Amino acid sequence: MTTDLDVAKQAAYDKLAAQLKTAEATLDILRARAETAKANAELKVIAEVVAKKLVIEKKLLELKHAGEWERAKKEVEAHIADFEKAVKNIESKVKRS
Repeated sequence: MTTDLDVAKQAAYDKLAAQLKTAEATLDILRARAETAKANAELKVIAEVVAKKLVIEKKLLELKHAGEWERAKKEVEAHIADFEKAVKNIESKVKRS
């Protein structure tokens, strides 16, 4: 009788262990998806920041020929400050990952 009980206990243990492994595998897949989504989100933000850089480069070229130098200069400075802030935000997110 002890062997039947031992076999039943082992079968129950094996079933629970299999359920745990299945849940763990699902969790690993979800974690990988989340990391991929996070990377995609970061890539999207980086693309937006690169677009800001292109605007700044254009504004810098316009600054050379601007009639209202001070106003144009302040506008470029504001764009650069925004760009630097965006880069720092991305950097801090990457460091936290």
